[in-house]
Amino acid sequence: MIRPLSRTALVLDILGAVLLFLTLTPMSLVFYAPGSLTFIGISEAAGIAATVLAGAIQCGAVAVGRLAPGIALTVAWIGALVQMAAGLSPLPFNVAILMVLYATAAWGSRRVMWAGLISAGAGAVIAGVYISLVNNASSGGFGITFAAATLLVLVSVLALGFAWVGGFGWRMVLRARRIRVEQMRAEAATAEEQERVRIARDMHDIVAHSLAVVIAQADGARYASAVDPDAAPAALTTIAQTARGALSDVRMLLTQLRHRQGDGPQPTLADLETLFAQVRQAGIEPRVTVDPMPPGEPPGAIQLAVYRILQEALTNALRHGDGGSVEIHLAWHPDRVDLTIANVAGAPTGPNLGGGHGIIGMRERAQLVGGVLRAEREGGLFVVRARLPIGAGGTGQDESGAPGAAEGDA
Repeated sequence: MIRPLSRTALVLDILGAVLLFLTLTPMSLVFYAPGSLTFIGISEAAGIAATVLAGAIQCGAVAVGRLAPGIALTVAWIGALVQMAAGLSPLPFNVAILMVLYATAAWGSRRVMWAGLISAGAGAVIAGVYISLVNNASSGGFGITFAAATLLVLVSVLALGFAWVGGFGWRMVLRARRIRVEQMRAEAATAEEQERVRIARDMHDIVAHSLAVVIAQADGARYASAVDPDAAPAALTTIAQTARGALSDVRMLLTQLRHRQGDGPQPTLADLETLFAQVRQAGIEPRVTVDPMPPGEPPGAIQLAVYRILQEALTNALRHGDGGSVEIHLAWHPDRVDLTIANVAGAPTGPNLGGGHGIIGMRERAQLVGGVLRAEREGGLFVVRARLPIGAGGTGQDESGAPGAAEGDA
């Protein structure tokens, strides 16, 4: 199997193999005198030729070690067989075999990796036996004892095995790097998805609330124009103000999509009065009770969650309620804030109560800060209850210990 490899890496591998051949093959010729180490009686010229050929084949295997580890292993075996067929003793260029075993373990496929391990074991046994035969032949049959031959096999196992284990270790390093890169990509994709969901939720909150106010004001102005023509300009002013505010918020969200580093300002408790004023102008009277008061400045995330939950609950009251007043109760405790919104419920609009984005969005708002929210009909009222923990001491559980099923639509 041929692996994808850059041209630069391939050229470097080839140059390294050539340098290895030019360095180690002359050393083998100068220091080991091939003609004197063969036990099959070939001439010195033939021994030199065999040395050069075996060195070229084995160093050539190194050249393609990263590109095609399986092919490199086969070529290395051929070079070793040529060396043994010529009766040559171990030579310096045999380092190439260690490098090929390293390559099979580091970059080969699973099959090539295990083939490299088997080759290391089999090659070690063959090398130990072969070296014993070469030395026995060169000393007239009295060279190496069985114990010495066994030691040679063990040394060969250690040498070849160490090369393979080194490559396997590098394989694990590369695998860990790939896993880390994939994990970082997955985390980035998750963060992007969460950001898209957050922006979509904010867009829904802004547009749904603003359109509800605009529709209520437009309907009210249309009905009142016949009786009180002076009411129309006030309604149109409210519609214009609400639309401008919604347009500004939508532009801010679009800016966040283009420039993710700037989240922009988010609503706080100080903006609730503006929200209540918009609802009053649309014909709904919010009756707000705060008991106990906040012991200090609540965290920004809690303020945003309270604002968005109130915004969505009031939007639901405008769209699906029977008008009148909306009871809002805020209870700020040291470790949590309890929020209750109740309004007269209108007639159910369909069988999929609880499936709207508004209720789901409110619940997600609560869950983002570790809290819970439940929305349900209680007699003739539609009641939203939320419990949001403040700091590490909050449990995020309501009286029943778990969030209930949500009803309503948005």
